[in-house]
Amino acid sequence: MPEQQSERDPAQVLEVRDVGKTFTVSGKSGRKQLRALDGINLDLRKGETLGLVGESGCGKSTLARTLMMLERPDGGTVRWDGTDPYRLKGKDLLALRRKVQMVFQDPYASLNARMNAAEIISEPWRTHRDLYPRKRDRAARVRELLHLVGLRPSDEHRSPQEFSGGQRQRLGIARALALNPEVIICDEPVSALDLSVQAQVLNLLNDLQHELDISYIFISHDLSVVRHVADRVAVMYLGRIVETGSTESVFDHPAHPYTEALMSAAPSLDATHRRERILLSGEVPSPLNPPSGCRFRTRCAHATDICATQLPPIVDDLADAGHVAECYHPRGRVALGTPAVA
Repeated sequence: MPEQQSERDPAQVLEVRDVGKTFTVSGKSGRKQLRALDGINLDLRKGETLGLVGESGCGKSTLARTLMMLERPDGGTVRWDGTDPYRLKGKDLLALRRKVQMVFQDPYASLNARMNAAEIISEPWRTHRDLYPRKRDRAARVRELLHLVGLRPSDEHRSPQEFSGGQRQRLGIARALALNPEVIICDEPVSALDLSVQAQVLNLLNDLQHELDISYIFISHDLSVVRHVADRVAVMYLGRIVETGSTESVFDHPAHPYTEALMSAAPSLDATHRRERILLSGEVPSPLNPPSGCRFRTRCAHATDICATQLPPIVDDLADAGHVAECYHPRGRVALGTPAVA
């Protein structure tokens, strides 16, 4: 049975505390430990969209897989509605899995070409048999979901090959909605689509959120998309969350040097959002051998000796309440000392 929890905020659907995930990698020099996630802390509230941004390889997809219970963390806690999913078994775990679903990046690879639309949408009900036990209820729900995502009920007999890219992603969203989830993790859901189709899918996700009160974790490299859809933003670098805050606060007043460089690289047609480009030196360090102390210090223009000795503190209430950064020198303030050695 689900463990009993102390009093908590009922609007908070996800709480992640100090989560880590390590993989063992074999190579010519032997077996090494790759620290994909290191001390991750996140919160997600009902009806909220949390944007997750960062460079390729920073751990975004590993975090998504961990939250989906496809990977087991090495340490820390993940709680959905106050419940630790890794302590559940059988029917209790199955019931919890309904609450969180996923929309994948590639609408061409994520749909089974041997199934038609109705079979793809109804596939989750093979496992969750009690949700729509009668055949006519399942058929009616399939047509309802197709209509909900902007497809025609008559499309239920079409195969994925007969749909465009945007239509396929709508079909993937319908499948994610089949179990009536509370949270949908969107892993680069529009990156494979044309710009005009991207806007249609984003508007659909926004409409569904308002209609169904769903929460999203929205993973993307496209900062302009994140700014458009997210209520709050978490910035990842080399397996750690280095800054979190409201979208407006993080985009307009980045506190961590990495966030500042990331935001400066985003093109903008709005002159009020343009800033001077900050070019980072060096390459992203290998997660097999991350720098000591602050993970970003080897590329940071503000790094000092203390940055190399231990993890930076969490500095809060920066641009507004709830805006926090993991940094010794937030907002570019440089402490006295000698720059750290890379």
